[in-house]
Order: sequence, then structure tokens, then C-alpha cells
Amino acid sequence: MSSVLYDAQGPSAKRRNVLYTVLFIAAFAAVIWWVYASLDEKNQLDWALWRPYFGGDTEAYSTYIWPGLQNTLKAAALAMVIALPLGAVLGIARLSDHAWVRGPATVVVEFFRAIPVLVLMIFGNELYSQYTGVSSDDRPLYAVVTGLVLYNASVLAEIVRAGILALPKGQSEAAMAIGLRKNQVMRLILLPQAVTAMLPAIVSQLVVIVKDTALGGAVLTFPELLASANTMSGYYGANTIASFTVVAAIYVVINFSLTSFASWLEGRLRRGKKSTGAVLGVEEVDELNAAEAGGLPRNISAP
Repeated sequence: MSSVLYDAQGPSAKRRNVLYTVLFIAAFAAVIWWVYASLDEKNQLDWALWRPYFGGDTEAYSTYIWPGLQNTLKAAALAMVIALPLGAVLGIARLSDHAWVRGPATVVVEFFRAIPVLVLMIFGNELYSQYTGVSSDDRPLYAVVTGLVLYNASVLAEIVRAGILALPKGQSEAAMAIGLRKNQVMRLILLPQAVTAMLPAIVSQLVVIVKDTALGGAVLTFPELLASANTMSGYYGANTIASFTVVAAIYVVINFSLTSFASWLEGRLRRGKKSTGAVLGVEEVDELNAAEAGGLPRNISAP
């Protein structure tokens, strides 16, 4: 039976696909065995190297991992809270009909989107060092958050703009035809529908924010999660593989939780009334206009 996208596989194609699957599994198993043998040969799988993390002793977590994780989450949370609304404002500003609004927003977005986030962090660190009274202890956090906000807000602005432009033009045209103002069209029609389409890209950028906090630890001595791995590996006898494996697993858990929550939220929004794309009736439009104008609905004469 044929599909719209492709023809059904014949007997030879099925045998070929089975052969490819078996070869891939065999190659993958060989790679896993090679990694295991290499680590075992270097004594990297000795229990003494992994005991600090799985032997019941919590010193490694309380002294190194937990403080580093707190700093990572703090920097990422601050950057998200600032970058999300700022990116939304810049993205909507780039769609403005007024050149004096659209022009500066475009310059800001294109400028900071073209600069590597690490350069922005270094610039922020020097800025706070030379022109502010921020203490040397707090300066790395400020610099990391500044770099993350400037870069990711610009990227999020493009995501917002692309998500709104991806909607059919008939949505806004129909809304204006029944009397909605432009700000009402954006707030009530376009944004609720665009959010569900933009959500996967937004979450991907939030995951990038979490991972990019490690740049501050590598360059600005920001005591985040990845930087704690170097300290741990030195303290516990150069167990570098064990330390970085534990830290990598923590990053996987954080980012997987973030994407899982986003998937749940996306499904909830798609089932919600505001994301269905339902057209408002004349009575709902009249009520909205009356509520904003504080009097008679627009375009409706008194009887």
C-alpha cells in the first residue's frame, strides 16, 4: 500500500533496511566496547575514582557540585527573565510601521546577534570593572548575565518576529476587518497563536542559555557547575572522567526537564482557547472596543 509521501517498501528494500540496522547496531556496540576498554585500560573505571559521587559521601555535592549548580541556575534564570521580555519587545518593534521604532530595534538586534556571546561577557566584565562599583566577587555574575541577555534577547527577537510573520496574513486582515485595532490584533490574535509555533525554538534558546553559563567559568572565573568539575578532579586525585561525567549528567537532567516542561506547555497551549485560532464574533469585538474606549463600541452607532 502506497503513502502520500513515499511508496511502500518492497522485499529487497526491507531486507536492505534490516541489514543496515544490524550493521549500525554492531558498529555502535563496537564503539561502546572500545570506549569501555580504553577507560578500563587507563584505570578510569576504578571504584576509587567514582566513590566520591556514588559511595554515599555527600562532600563532593555539598562542597563543589551544589554551589556550582546554584550559580549556574542563578545566572541562567536571571538571563531568561530579562532576555525573554526584552526579546519579545524587540521582535515586535521590528514589525512596527514606524521607522523610528523599527530602525533602532533592527540595529540593536543585528548588532548583538552578530557578536559572539563570549566577547559580550568579556566586554561586560571590563565595563563593570572600569565604570561601576560592582565588587570583584559579583562582577563575573554580572558579566555573564549581561552577555547572555544581550545575545539571546537578539536571537529571541528574531524568533518572535519569524513566528508572527509565519502566520497567514488573513488572520490580521480578518481581525482588522471586524474592527480590531492593530495592538489588539497583535495581542489577541497573532501572539497567542505564534507562541505555540515559537515555543520549540524558544526552549532551544533557553537550553543554550543554560549551557553558555559555562563560558563564564572558563574565562571569567565564574564559579558555575562546569568550573566545579576542574576543582573536584584535582581534589579527588585527578578523576577527570568521573567529575565531568557527573557534571554532564546534571546538565542532561536540567535541559531534559526544561524541554519536557516546554512540550507539556505547548500541548496545553494548543488545547487552549487562545491558541485555536478561532475567529472572534462581532459581539466579542464590540465588548473589547467598549472596554478599551470606555464608551460606545467603535464603528457602532447608537440606536
